[in-house]
Amino acid sequence: MKEIREDEKNIYLEDYIIPKGMEKENYQVRKKIIIDFYANWIAANVTKHIYNGSLNSFIEVKYLSINETSGKAAYNYKSTLAIIFLTEILEKATVKKDKNGNIVAEMPKPNVKNQARFSKIFTMLYSKPDFGKIKLTVGELRGSKQKIQYCITTIEND
Repeated sequence: MKEIREDEKNIYLEDYIIPKGMEKENYQVRKKIIIDFYANWIAANVTKHIYNGSLNSFIEVKYLSINETSGKAAYNYKSTLAIIFLTEILEKATVKKDKNGNIVAEMPKPNVKNQARFSKIFTMLYSKPDFGKIKLTVGELRGSKQKIQYCITTIEND
């Protein structure tokens, strides 16, 4: 695991300094960190997808993934930090299943423009040791059935 140090105001990770504060400028710094991380991830992962055994499908990373995650995860420094585990989250998150072992899918929210292109939404969880619970939301595109990483955030007080 990458070395993470922290003090009262920031988290230090390699070339990143992730501010903990809730001020607007801290949100903007965290958002830029997320966007930069995704750009580096995409450059290193030219296929832009990772296979997830629980969902039994590849999960694609697209512009929507970056846009939605950077907007939501930047509100919380721990969600911003979770992004460094992107490959691990995409690969190891488990999808919600019913008591018979069938995958549980939700309908997209009707008034959320970014979800309009999806026929189904899957909520997935990943418990990262020494970190906590991470929620991965995946949307299934209408028609192609392609699974798209929609958003990643941490779950606090669950």
